[in-house]
Amino acid sequence: MTRNARDFWTGLLYIFFGSSAILIARDYGMGTAIKMGPAYFPTILGGLLLVIGVMSVIRSFIVAGIPIGAFGFKGLALVTISVVAFGFVVRGLGLVIALPLLIIVSAYGSTRFRWRPTLLMAAGLTIFCVLVFLKGLGIPLPIIGPWLGG
Repeated sequence: MTRNARDFWTGLLYIFFGSSAILIARDYGMGTAIKMGPAYFPTILGGLLLVIGVMSVIRSFIVAGIPIGAFGFKGLALVTISVVAFGFVVRGLGLVIALPLLIIVSAYGSTRFRWRPTLLMAAGLTIFCVLVFLKGLGIPLPIIGPWLGG
């Protein structure tokens, strides 16, 4: 029996995602380290996840750990809702409204939620994303969307 359920289940998740990345990438060209093909990065990353997962599962049988706490349904629900809402409203409301909405709603799912740091982070990330992605990289998203007359 495992002595550390947290390491065991974490390891299984890493093994699952690592194996999935390798299996999905196997139909693509690998290339070389100098000239990487589309399968190179997912295969290397998947392999690393697989190794970390196996090490974590082995460790779960050796090192004792604390039990897994209660599942955070509130956090999971709010993060999921905020991401889906962002996808639905970003083109209509624009990035300046949709991104802070995403950040505030998802942060509210934390047990350590505080308004001041959340609002500061929302403002900072919104300014950063507008400058880097919209202005710098030219991503075709509205700053202020057509629903607000932008």
